[in-house]
Amino acid sequence: MHPDRIFGRLIDPDQRVVQHRENLSGVKHLHQLEPLDPQPDQPITLTLTTGGPLAFDAARCFYTTDDRDPAGVSALSLDLQDQGAVWDTVEWGYARRWIGVLPPQPARTMVRYHLAARVASSGWWVFADNQAARAAEATDFAVWVDDDPAPAWAREAVVYHVFLDRFYPGDGQPWLQPASLSGFFGGTLRGVIQKLDYIQSLGFNAIWLSPLFPTPSHHGYDATDLYTVEPRLGTRADLAELIDAAHARGIRVIFDFVANHWSSAHPTFRDAQSNPHSPYRDWYIWKRWPDEYEAYFNVKELPQLNLQPGAARDYLLEAARYWLQQGVDGYRLDFAYGPPHDFWSDFRRACRSVRPDCWIFGEVVHTAEAQRSYGGRMDGTLDFLLCRALRETFAFETWNLMELEAFLCGHEAYFPPGFSRPSFIDNRDMNRFLFAAGDDRARLKLGALTLFTLGEPPIVYNGTEVGVTQERPIHEGTRGVFEEARLPMKWGDEQDAELLAYFRRLVDLRRAHPVLRHGARRVVHLDAEAGTYAYVREDGAACALVVFNRGDVTRTLTLPFNGLPVDARDRLNDSTVEARGAVVTVHLNAHSGALIV
Repeated sequence: MHPDRIFGRLIDPDQRVVQHRENLSGVKHLHQLEPLDPQPDQPITLTLTTGGPLAFDAARCFYTTDDRDPAGVSALSLDLQDQGAVWDTVEWGYARRWIGVLPPQPARTMVRYHLAARVASSGWWVFADNQAARAAEATDFAVWVDDDPAPAWAREAVVYHVFLDRFYPGDGQPWLQPASLSGFFGGTLRGVIQKLDYIQSLGFNAIWLSPLFPTPSHHGYDATDLYTVEPRLGTRADLAELIDAAHARGIRVIFDFVANHWSSAHPTFRDAQSNPHSPYRDWYIWKRWPDEYEAYFNVKELPQLNLQPGAARDYLLEAARYWLQQGVDGYRLDFAYGPPHDFWSDFRRACRSVRPDCWIFGEVVHTAEAQRSYGGRMDGTLDFLLCRALRETFAFETWNLMELEAFLCGHEAYFPPGFSRPSFIDNRDMNRFLFAAGDDRARLKLGALTLFTLGEPPIVYNGTEVGVTQERPIHEGTRGVFEEARLPMKWGDEQDAELLAYFRRLVDLRRAHPVLRHGARRVVHLDAEAGTYAYVREDGAACALVVFNRGDVTRTLTLPFNGLPVDARDRLNDSTVEARGAVVTVHLNAHSGALIV
């Protein structure tokens, strides 16, 4: 079993085959539309696929542009055109493609639609993607038409992720000593306020806070209220002070928002479970009331919310609007793959109505295709695919540098411009990068160098920058012990000062050189056998050269490149750099990198 099971079931090749066959069976849309984020007055092309043992002779879209249900009598209809058959070897059969073009819409239009195909020689319509036989039960699709790209500040962001219970208890307050790692260690909002100077000194200009609503757990992903603050962490006044103090330092504040589920101790769930006439019954998905219901990964303590249009959806949208009104700058959306896509279309509209420059990005641990499908519904998704690539290359060293470059070439080309992919090398649900790398700080530095010199906004999980590691893997046998990756932050003399200085230099260099955020990337050297690699980031007259030596011996690299300024040098490790005409020579120690600007 691969040690990084956090990357989802599709890391298993057998599961990929199952998913592939499922995607070609029946009537499927799977949010295939172009463009993903339609602008005002731009047509929208919808794609439908039919496959499997049933024959279909027609396909149709039912849609509204006035926010009404497309299952209603007011829906418009559009016939899709048959594009012919394609052969699929895995399925050992044919699939058909159908395409329809929705007419352009003005700004601030919510297009809601259903798609269906008709079984040949019958009046039986099958709706995508859930194969419903009735429009009232069909999968709802929606796309918000507006010109509201990801905010400009998101591209400039360097994000520090604070896991609240494990970050800092406050000046003069010792860590608590819980009986197990799942207990409370005592981090507080006051502790974050008192460490804002530390965060600012490292150059971070955004903080992402783990959930801070009332909760029975240390992690907070099981809220019992979305409008107040967990008393262990502090008060509403503390939170307001934190937001104001962060903003005064030029630091944006991002909340962790969980829409898919919450705690079984939530008052609405308790009422729905105990009262057959509860107004909250429809907030949940019951298999057999009162004890059998849909839950996050079948964990009974985490009931899943019914996010079809209705009261539960409205409650969550209102909570999201509320915190933006209190000064929050954006949301990291937990388990964003759980709620339906049309919910996120409503979520984006709701958030932008309050804060046009809010940044919203989702946790979607899935394929690139699935992640891409959230374009237009949120600003983008956390880059789990890049995270895995960097861990395979530098932590486990199971990929060589050619494999990394092959991945990066496809990855950078696949997602549309403007699709935000905040990037990271570890988080609170996976083994710390340092632990995965066998506590080899040189590997961590190379992974971080790559992270900070690619185009998307980097995220650092608190403690990664000072050498926080763990004692054992998060998965032992069949049981996941995620708390191993959530050990308390190190402070004072416990911190690895040299590693901290390295991360500070990376942040400073990224913020000081816009080419690292906006420039195009081009490879100028790659020798997988020797373990050496170099790429340039360039944007007009500005450029930066990034060089790696993953090998075990010192290397001297001669690179065909003449775009460096006359005072260029390695700003990261002071490696020797010589520039003569159209050639740059770089001397690199084993297991080291250089950032030359």
